[in-house]
Amino acid sequence: MRVLIVEDDLEAAAAMQRGLNEAGLETTHAPDGAEGLIEAQKGGYDVYVVDRMMPRLDGVSMVETLRREGDQTPVLFLSALGEVEDRVVGLKAGADDYLVKPYAFAELIARVEALARRRETGSVQTVLKVGDLEMDLIGRTVHRAGTEIDLQPREFQLLEFLMRHAGQSVTRTMLLEKVWEYHFDPQTNVIDVHISRLRSKVDKGFDKAMLQTVRGAGYRLEG
Repeated sequence: MRVLIVEDDLEAAAAMQRGLNEAGLETTHAPDGAEGLIEAQKGGYDVYVVDRMMPRLDGVSMVETLRREGDQTPVLFLSALGEVEDRVVGLKAGADDYLVKPYAFAELIARVEALARRRETGSVQTVLKVGDLEMDLIGRTVHRAGTEIDLQPREFQLLEFLMRHAGQSVTRTMLLEKVWEYHFDPQTNVIDVHISRLRSKVDKGFDKAMLQTVRGAGYRLEG
């Protein structure tokens, strides 16, 4: 898979390239929107990862130009601008997903891989549903039975992972690696604390408990 990274922060871009390369992806870096546009027009990329705020040509203008030219390559916007209206501007420009800085690197890789898969199947999933629980990946909102659930960023990441693996037992090791980016057990109760908080928000006040503890295995989200 080939990924074009358009990022003017050279240190951040180098770290991103290193991480994506280690994950088995081929990357090319463009230092601003103007260079990114030229590189993208050469073709052959599976996903564009584009910073919104850049010199010479900003990310929104770059993506708008590509879409006008008929380029439908999936775009993931990276930005410190995380308000709903900022995400709306990015999506209207033609982006397929939006990740707010600072972000967990495991989430970046997962989103890039998901965009590439969706391109192959011809559809882009922006909403996850498990039973009466619904997560809007773009708006970063969660509702259960129509009631909005206010989640902190880490709680949102944790619930997203559980929803993507609904009905499956998810181990502590999987959560540490995919949500916290730990490749070792820090011997803390960080997972238990977050699961407890998430359970109080997702299940409290509802007849059915969705977030279950699987004794000796981990956790499972049931619809």
